[in-house]
Amino acid sequence: MTPPRPTAVSVRAPATSANLGPGFDALGLAVRLYNEFEAALRDDGELRVRVSGEGAGEVPLDGRHLVVRAMRETYERAGEKLPGLDLTCVNNVPHARGLGSSSSAIVGGVAAASALLGRTGPDGGPDRDAIYQIAADIEGHPDNVAPCVYGGYTVAYRDGGRWGAVRLSPDERILPVLCVPGERLSTERARGLLPETVPHADAAFNAGRSALMTAAVCGHPETLYAATEDRLHEAYRAPAMPRTLALIRDLRRHEGLPAVVSGAGPTVLVLCSVGAGAAGPDSPEIIRQVDSIRRRAGNDWDIRPLHVEPEGCGPHLPIRSTCVEE
Repeated sequence: MTPPRPTAVSVRAPATSANLGPGFDALGLAVRLYNEFEAALRDDGELRVRVSGEGAGEVPLDGRHLVVRAMRETYERAGEKLPGLDLTCVNNVPHARGLGSSSSAIVGGVAAASALLGRTGPDGGPDRDAIYQIAADIEGHPDNVAPCVYGGYTVAYRDGGRWGAVRLSPDERILPVLCVPGERLSTERARGLLPETVPHADAAFNAGRSALMTAAVCGHPETLYAATEDRLHEAYRAPAMPRTLALIRDLRRHEGLPAVVSGAGPTVLVLCSVGAGAAGPDSPEIIRQVDSIRRRAGNDWDIRPLHVEPEGCGPHLPIRSTCVEE
């Protein structure tokens, strides 16, 4: 007999920081800041969407909602129609700041629909590989989707007709610090500033720095400053976020900190590190670095030291026990 499907699930999906400097559209990191979604099936076919936190009062509360669209796509790929639904979204990931808010919504929707369809992975948890394929198709590029699904540090790529990803565990001496400004920037506008071609020397430079970034994050944090240098996208985006690039320049030049644009921006990601032991917000070295970041940024930036999220998306919140026989 086929195991019963749940009629309601709760899922959370983490914020992510993509590119990490040179790894344009390939590298990503998941952090412990989450959007939370609760989806419960309805017998009457109606759709009800509730949103609190980030985006409340701004995002559509009907079938255009990104989580609903992701759930509908997942059901259609399974040859089924999305039933009536009560969807509750508690959003903590800032919108249009380069922290993967859209990827979190897409991954959360695909993960919720997959759970409602009774799909699980080999370990009995979320079917992460299937979630990744659908979510990356919807998003169109995998750099934010991969860390949101798998957690940790990811290298994402396209292999023929499928998306690929390698998940690695970051060195425990590294602590991501996010500098979130009040202003927003759409991914579309940020991408629109990029040139169609770049000099071969710049492409070669970034290839080397991207390889160095993986080594830096996964065991050699002493090379983070060099590893975070970029020539493919950050400077081209400066007209859309001059304060972001100015802060990065100040942190690198005057504090010696490896600072980069987070995703499409305008958030700044600083990869702080300690010489020995595990990094944490209470580590003296980290406190000193965060204090220097605050001095350079001023009062109108939200400075958030956050741990890496190791697991990615999943039903971390309690799943309702109500089930329906298939």
